[in-house]
Amino acid sequence: MPEQSAAGPDGPGPDGPGPDGPGPDTAGPGPDDKAGRARMEGEFLLAMRRTGSTLQLLGQLAAERIGVNATDLNCLNIVALTGSGPPLTAGELARQTGLTTASITGVLDRLEEGGFVRRERDPKDRRRVIVSLNPGPGLAEIGPTFGPLVRAWREAAASYSDAELRLLLDFQGRFLDIIRDSLDRLRADT
Repeated sequence: MPEQSAAGPDGPGPDGPGPDGPGPDTAGPGPDDKAGRARMEGEFLLAMRRTGSTLQLLGQLAAERIGVNATDLNCLNIVALTGSGPPLTAGELARQTGLTTASITGVLDRLEEGGFVRRERDPKDRRRVIVSLNPGPGLAEIGPTFGPLVRAWREAAASYSDAELRLLLDFQGRFLDIIRDSLDRLRADT
């Protein structure tokens, strides 16, 4: 999808009118400035698209560094995000990722072989397989791969007030809901 600003293909780009002109208006539009509002919303949408694309590139490179593929790293991240919540089953991992149970079996075989996860039969239902992180040497490359990113994020977050961080967290939660709704819609269409 080609990138263009809300002003249109011949209007100023997302960073303002040009290299010598001012950047985006950070003061915000006035109460009756619908064009300014539309421009900012367009620029924000482009920024989110850029972020999503860059995160995909980061995930791919990080997966290579860790020694897995991007799908396996995504599944590993979902397992890690389960944390202290209810146990994650292989079937639930398949549902969350949209992968078939056969594909998830292959993913878990590779992650288990690499020492990243372990699978155990659910003691309450032997048909279910519970997946959890294996805190062994397989995870050793993850810290050096993502540690600098986490430190840089914390430095950036330190410059925001608690109220600003709450606003960002609220927006991120809403955006995640939009993405999940879109995933559900796209999966239902297939």
